[in-house]
Amino acid sequence: MTELAPPDRRRFLSALTGAGISGGLLPGVLYAALASGADVTPETIKGAEELAGVTFDEEERKGLVDRLKAQLGQLEALHKQPLDNSVAPALVFAPDVPTHARVEKVKAGTYRAVPAKVAAAARPANLESLAFASVAELGDLLRRRVITSRELTDMYLARLERLDAKLKCVVTLTTDRARAQADAADREIAAGKYRGPLHGIPWGAKDLLAAKGYRTTWGAGPYRNQVLDVDADVVRALDAAGAVLIAKLTLGELAQGDSWFGGRTNNPWKLDQGSSGSSAGPASATAAGCVGFSIGSETLGSITSPSTRCGVTGLRPTAARVPKGGAMALSWTMDKLGPICRTAEDCALVLAAIVDPAYSTDSWQRVAPFDWRGDRALRGIRVGFFNEAFALPAPDTSKPEQPGLATKAFDMAALDVLRAQGAELIPVGIPDGPYDAMRIILTAEAAAAFDELTRSNRDQELVNQRPFDWPTTFRMGRFIPAVDYINANRLRTMAMARWNALFEAVDVIVAPTFYPVLPSHLLATNLTGHPSLTVPHGFREDGTPVSLTFLAGLFDESRLCTVGAAYQRATGFHRQHPELA
Repeated sequence: MTELAPPDRRRFLSALTGAGISGGLLPGVLYAALASGADVTPETIKGAEELAGVTFDEEERKGLVDRLKAQLGQLEALHKQPLDNSVAPALVFAPDVPTHARVEKVKAGTYRAVPAKVAAAARPANLESLAFASVAELGDLLRRRVITSRELTDMYLARLERLDAKLKCVVTLTTDRARAQADAADREIAAGKYRGPLHGIPWGAKDLLAAKGYRTTWGAGPYRNQVLDVDADVVRALDAAGAVLIAKLTLGELAQGDSWFGGRTNNPWKLDQGSSGSSAGPASATAAGCVGFSIGSETLGSITSPSTRCGVTGLRPTAARVPKGGAMALSWTMDKLGPICRTAEDCALVLAAIVDPAYSTDSWQRVAPFDWRGDRALRGIRVGFFNEAFALPAPDTSKPEQPGLATKAFDMAALDVLRAQGAELIPVGIPDGPYDAMRIILTAEAAAAFDELTRSNRDQELVNQRPFDWPTTFRMGRFIPAVDYINANRLRTMAMARWNALFEAVDVIVAPTFYPVLPSHLLATNLTGHPSLTVPHGFREDGTPVSLTFLAGLFDESRLCTVGAAYQRATGFHRQHPELA
């Protein structure tokens, strides 16, 4: 009898890969080794790779060691959480194929924002003095034909061209498209066909939003020449509102940080400092008076953080409220699109346009009405405040390692302003939950979104290659067991219920945007999908801004913007702007 030869190892691995088994084996092989007493080392990682059919080089393995050890801690934290069998994961399966034709019809007027009355202004001697005007103010001047959209568009284009050498906030100017749109807006307004408060307003798009005929680079070298033959849903909605797209603005590569293939986007208040990210260009350009408003995105702080750094107002809407068709996906269940503006009122005006499902190709969009008026008072609104955060001691100025406490004086002053405006202040706590452990949801989804980039080794073309940058994170995502990804989403379901219960007791919550108390409301609400509004509420000794964040219940952006607008009317921090030559 002839003994069969052992199968060729390479053919065996190839067969596993072809059967779709390999990617799932990677975490199993690694954790089986660890269960047998092995440590996380480059050698154990290599052993897992060989059976899983992926290959990392020695430096990549070394970069994974510490991250994987930390991830093991996250998984252990997940395993300690009790999960009743009745708890389903926070995932949505939508079998319908998205198309430009929406099945449901929405009653006219459901999506509306009415600005507060603006004092009629005369035409300024120097049009550039309007660079920092609000959308509401610019809209009034356009409606009354005191200025034209073409004049505004050319003024903002000129500022972008002049200031971009300092800011590095522009990927592509959409000059021809913009001028054609501006001229069309002027003709319509002259003919009495006024579309609303965004008609003729120049704006900028974070360059993860597609616009036909222009590059959509995602801020990353491997995609720097990518042209997508589609307009993103929000671009279509803003076109319909009469807004004028003048630029594709920078983002940290693949929506992380403020560094992209063209350099680092800078903070207009402090040019030797990055603008933070990943909505780096939208925040920088808005703060510098280079656009009327912009659209950014947030998965885990990408509207909140640059809005804080640059002193602008950023609205992160409820998850799935704004359609994401034509936008780069990083995490399907955590990505959100939202406006970055100079005022809370402007954020409401923009949101009213971009939530309309008539322009949506996103089958995950959740349709809910939005009706906001700028003249609503704050009196009677129940405002919760996180007692842990506001009870923090004042910072010891002799200890520079306490940056998280540096906004204490501004935070306490904000509570006084809200009381004076008639808000009922109620102390609350952040609902418990293993939020840090649930971060593996983002890691796994991001790794899946850019699987081909990792497998092709083109991740080496990314500018940022540090241990916490995307290349290592994408590799690390391959070591998350599917069971733990599902269970993290089940724990997410429980967290969502706790936050929803909290908003039964209060209407809006106010909190310092960043503070050294865990858990973080920023991480928690990005997981639960609750909306937030970040507004400037003071300036440090070096002239850089600090911020305050308001949170609200799901789909309650109207009340969120009401509180934010009332706070801004009573303060005025949002009216300050950097001086740029």
